[in-house]
Amino acid sequence: MKHEIKKILKVNVPINKIWEVLEDFSSVERYASTIKTSPIVGDKLSGLGTKRLCTFYDGTSLVEEIVDYQEGEGFRMKLSDFSYPLKYMNAEMRVKEIDSKITELSISSDFVVKGGPFGWLMGFFIMRPMMKGVLEKQMKCLAYHCATGKRIDKELPTDTELNQLLLT
Repeated sequence: MKHEIKKILKVNVPINKIWEVLEDFSSVERYASTIKTSPIVGDKLSGLGTKRLCTFYDGTSLVEEIVDYQEGEGFRMKLSDFSYPLKYMNAEMRVKEIDSKITELSISSDFVVKGGPFGWLMGFFIMRPMMKGVLEKQMKCLAYHCATGKRIDKELPTDTELNQLLLT
């Protein structure tokens, strides 16, 4: 059975700053604290069909391929070549302008864990909660990077720094 996660944040960052970073598909390591490198794989450098190889600090990796793309709005990715016990995983990043200074960010994911009923339980009780936290942290760090230009490495900005950008 499929698991779905969706996180939405409103941030005090203009949409054009966020889209500029998202559109540079090979730069996810600038705002995702767990990713060491993310070079483009293949000849396609942007848009539909672009692939990147995300290598994590722990040495694992996966490939993300854009399978749906709307300029200035977002994209959907299919993940592959991962070591997780998954049948499949997809992720989607979207941006929506609220006004000239405020953007709504949304990140969602859907996945199926291998292992039948046991896999579903593992997905529900372990992977979903973990992934919710990862997605929320990634959105906050994306907003922080877009607002400040600072790269996010293993050490994250403080909660105070991150929360200054959030709107409730």
